[in-house]
Parts: sequence; structure tokens; C-alpha cells
Amino acid sequence: QVQLVESGGGLVQAGGSLRLSCAASGRTFTIYAMGWFRQAPGKEREFVAAISWSGEITYYADSVKGRFTISRDNAKSTMDLQMNSLKPEDTAVYYCALGRGPNAIRTISTFGSWGQGTQVTVSS
Repeated sequence: QVQLVESGGGLVQAGGSLRLSCAASGRTFTIYAMGWFRQAPGKEREFVAAISWSGEITYYADSVKGRFTISRDNAKSTMDLQMNSLKPEDTAVYYCALGRGPNAIRTISTFGSWGQGTQVTVSS
């Protein structure tokens, strides 16, 4: 069983930046892809970014491409999401997720473990 704990959320003005972190424990972290998803009030959970086990392959949702950067440190069992040029529409609860396999993936069903989420609020 793996435990995922997100941190770094908060309130920021439009155009600002935040860095989210996810700490993993309880299972071999390095052999699985990781990802970030988000869920805004009244909306379904949506894909934000994913990274392969090695960190060499990354995918981004079109809505965040060029603004967000996903990274991981396998030695520390952590994954980060650097979010720049934030917009009010980025407001959501952000979830860290562990993939069921080693390669970066976008589909929510291919992630098997989830953190509790961290709130990101972007004011206009």
C-alpha cells in the first residue's frame, strides 16, 4: 500500500505561481508513473500532468501546457508541480496519483492510488 501526501496549495492572485509537492511512502515509488489531477466544484476530476517512472516522458493537459511543469525525484520519493501564470480557472483541489505502471498516462482509470488533495485558489 502506498501513501501519498500533497502540500503547497494556497491562495494566489492571477498571474502568480505555486509549487505543489507530493510525498510517497509505503511502496517502491520509482517504478510507477505519477500524475496530477484536479477537481473544481461541480466538475469531474480532470487530468493535469503525468510523468513516467524515469521522469523522461511527461504529458500535460492543453489547458496547462507551457505554464505548468511536472518533475520527480526518485531518490526522495517526491513529485512536484510548478504552476506559473495561474488563472482563476485553475482553481481546484489538486490530487497526486500513482500510476498502475511505469509509463506516463493521462487516463484517470490507470491511476490506482490517490492523495487527499490540496486546495489551490486563484483570485482575479
